[in-house]
Amino acid sequence: MSALLSRTMMALAVCATPLVHAQSCGSGGGATVCLSASGSGSGVQLSWTTSGTVSAVQVYRDTDSDVAGRTRIAQLGGTATGYTDSGAVAGRAYWYWIKFTTGSGSFNSGAARAVRVGVMRNLASTQLAPSMVPGWNLGNSLESIGGTYVWGSTNFNEAAWGNAPASQALFNGVKAAGYKSVRIPVSWKQYADANDNISPQWMTRVTEVVNYAHNAGLVAMINVHWDGGWLQPTYARQQEANARLAKFWTQIANNFRNHDDTLLFAGTNEVMVDGDYNAPTIEYCEVQRGFNQLFVNTVRATGGNNARRHLVVQGFNTNIDHANSCNATPPTDTVASRLMMEVHYYDPYDFTLDANSGSWKWGQAAHPSGWANESYTDAQFQKMKQRFIDKGIPVLLGEYAAMLRTEYDAAGTYRKYWDQYITRSAYTHGLVPMYWDNGSPDNHQSGLFNRATGALLYPDVSNAIVNAAK
Repeated sequence: MSALLSRTMMALAVCATPLVHAQSCGSGGGATVCLSASGSGSGVQLSWTTSGTVSAVQVYRDTDSDVAGRTRIAQLGGTATGYTDSGAVAGRAYWYWIKFTTGSGSFNSGAARAVRVGVMRNLASTQLAPSMVPGWNLGNSLESIGGTYVWGSTNFNEAAWGNAPASQALFNGVKAAGYKSVRIPVSWKQYADANDNISPQWMTRVTEVVNYAHNAGLVAMINVHWDGGWLQPTYARQQEANARLAKFWTQIANNFRNHDDTLLFAGTNEVMVDGDYNAPTIEYCEVQRGFNQLFVNTVRATGGNNARRHLVVQGFNTNIDHANSCNATPPTDTVASRLMMEVHYYDPYDFTLDANSGSWKWGQAAHPSGWANESYTDAQFQKMKQRFIDKGIPVLLGEYAAMLRTEYDAAGTYRKYWDQYITRSAYTHGLVPMYWDNGSPDNHQSGLFNRATGALLYPDVSNAIVNAAK
């Protein structure tokens, strides 16, 4: 949905392909221990050399280079020279130390840093997509805009639209409710300098939220969301937009290049010419298709796991009909079967999103004169099945939701029915439904969870969604 709807360098540091680092040494009690670390798909491998007599060693790690707060992960004998940390989270930077004991006491090696490389399974996107059903959106959070960002600070606009900052408890709650994936909309321009360099602190925060999803066992997807309106699909704005989009995705992709295939990238969000809801012109389609191709090319060029990462491109303004007319031919790619298409669905608008509308019933039985009833929904999703899914390109229904209307429907009967039907129709036609949760449980909103605690506030609606996708 559009907008209306040390932690300093760690984020950029994880972009580096994990190599064996130079040994980091520490001495004491007549002994010296030199440690090195390297990451792979099976974990982080530590190796060290010892001179002098050492009776025992302990392995410590932390997510920063400060020894305060580090955690012991192993106790070994004095003759040990290696250890594999198989519990390291893929894509996360860790610092390690060897604490060694001599007759004079305990001492430390120097710190060695490494990043575990996530495993990219030999899965086509058509195989991964079913594991994402149903999905949920962390809406109105990391894409929120508000106050001016001060470069180098951790004072972000994440809570500017009234939602508590994302936490592990929230993602655990989403997983417990039965969701399998989470779409994480992200704004980048407000946290970038004049040269489009993204704040390291913001990159670290986004990485932290992605890791919440990983920790909860959810497939995660991040994007470049509505970001100030700079991504305009016109010839006049094309060069500027292409340059910024490429620079942003180079930084984002490098930061996450070691994450496994449970992290997807989605290039854009609802690209259109601001205010123009007419059918797109040839110009608009051509430039928007160019954004999709540029995104794919840029991510693939960063290498590492990104060479095979599952990528999501969008139909024009995420509209089903425009996706059929503008985006029938997908971008070219250097790897086969790793692309998905994304569209959104909020029909009929007067029922789902227009708080000023008196349209509060939905469905052929309840509102036979209304448009976009069940048969229309089925026909729209059938278009996606025929155009993309049947040709090996999964389709994400990246957003859909109907607002609560307690002034007409106190029990939320029609909202629940719409959410349930859309989910079921999407699922049966092969799409991946991802519910738009904007965080607010109030009237005219679509929030399902308490963002501070992860508690489910509308279990009837959520259960209807989850059960409809089985």
